[in-house]
Order: sequence, then C-alpha cells, then structure tokens
Amino acid sequence: MSPLMRVHSLSHAFGNLLACSDISFELHGGEVLGVVGESGSGKTTLLNCLSARLTPTNGIVEYDLRGRGLTDIYTLSEPERRLLLRTDWGVVTQNPRDGLRMGVSAGGNVGERLMAVGARHYGEIRQEAEDWLSKVEMDLGRIDDAPKHFSGGMQQRLQIARNLVTKPRLVFMDEPTGGLDVSVQARLLDLLRGLVRELNLAAIIVTHDLAVARLLADRLMVMKDGKVVETGLTDQVLDDPHHPYTQLLVSSVLQV
Repeated sequence: MSPLMRVHSLSHAFGNLLACSDISFELHGGEVLGVVGESGSGKTTLLNCLSARLTPTNGIVEYDLRGRGLTDIYTLSEPERRLLLRTDWGVVTQNPRDGLRMGVSAGGNVGERLMAVGARHYGEIRQEAEDWLSKVEMDLGRIDDAPKHFSGGMQQRLQIARNLVTKPRLVFMDEPTGGLDVSVQARLLDLLRGLVRELNLAAIIVTHDLAVARLLADRLMVMKDGKVVETGLTDQVLDDPHHPYTQLLVSSVLQV
C-alpha cells in the first residue's frame, strides 16, 4: 500500500543551528503520528517543513497528490502548494488567532475554505458552515459573530471546523490544546479524537504533552536536539521506552 506521505533524509538549519537532522518516515492514510519532545527539540521546524511553510535545507517530502501519485511537494509551484494547503491539507495552530480571519464572522471563516474549492452558492455554503459549527459543538446562534468575541477554546473549535470543512486527507496540528484550561483541553481532545476517527484523517501532531500523544496518536516519534531518537507504536514507546531521553520524558510525567 502506497503511503500518503513519504519523507526522506529531511534536514533544516537556521545558519549554523541544525534544527532537524536526517529525518525519514512514511505516513499512511488514516494514521495519526505524534511528534514529541521538549521545547527546542525541532518539532515545530519539522512540522513547518512537512507542511510546505518552510523549505528544508536537504531532503525530500513526497505527498500522494490526487491523480498524480507521490510527488515532491517542493517541486510544485507556489500556487500549487497554496492550493494544497487550502484543500487537501489542514493546519491547526496552537494560537487559533494565527489560523483564523479575526475580522470575519465564524460562518465566513468556514465558508472561505469552501469557496477555495469552488463553492459559490451562498445558501449551501452557509448550511455547510452551520453543519460544521454543530460538529465542533459551537452555538449556531453565534455563526455571524467574529472570532475575536470568542473564548480561546471556542476559537480553537472554529479553527478546526475551518480546516476540516474541505475534507482534507492530512491535517498538521501544532500543540492544538496548548494554552487552554485543563477542562477545555479534555473536551477538545475528545472532539478531535472523534473527528479524526470519523473522517479517517491522517494527522501529524506536534506536542510536548505525552497525555495528548497517548490519546490521539497511533505512532510516536521522539525528538531531541533535532534528531529522532526513538519511534514506534504509541503505547510501546510510552510504556516501554528504550532511549534514555524517552525514559526521562516518561518518568518526568509519572513524577508529577
């Protein structure tokens, strides 16, 4: 079975600082890959390279384009990469304000993604927006409110709806519950897990929170100093860590 994404020898440096080094893996449709490690380990740099928002110094990122098969995303034109980000991919940022149009209504934020794939009928766009706001458990009475009037948790729900409305096959998530209250995090994680399974989404999730990784990810990559030091099924890595750094991460959680 051909992978949805194949990454080979990916590296990126900021000047003399090697942020991620010689990373290779495959991701299959419907699979959720968690990338864990402390701040500065290279997780977000890797995610940005994979999602075409940062050009790697070396390596290849191939994606199974519809009708074209595995294609190096960095051989695509800039308009082709932007279209990919608006349609077949989704990006959920830690700060939802970075992923939303704060001056546009909640319904408009969702509708913009539909218009990017050719939707033009106002009534159908609004109905689809309502359906997705309902899926992420938002009050439909606030469909015309701007996101700036929402709480952080509601903004994150809206960002999720905006990204999933076009039925992408792959979603990139960077600390999707970071900065939220614990009770809000728990409900949002349940929501995310349900949507990922229901829609058979592939996802790459960057997090420093091992509880988030255990709940959402099928497989884990542990990063330290820009390198992947351990990889495997989530439960195997967290219940029986082999690398000393992974053992330290797991033990630090157990001691809290």
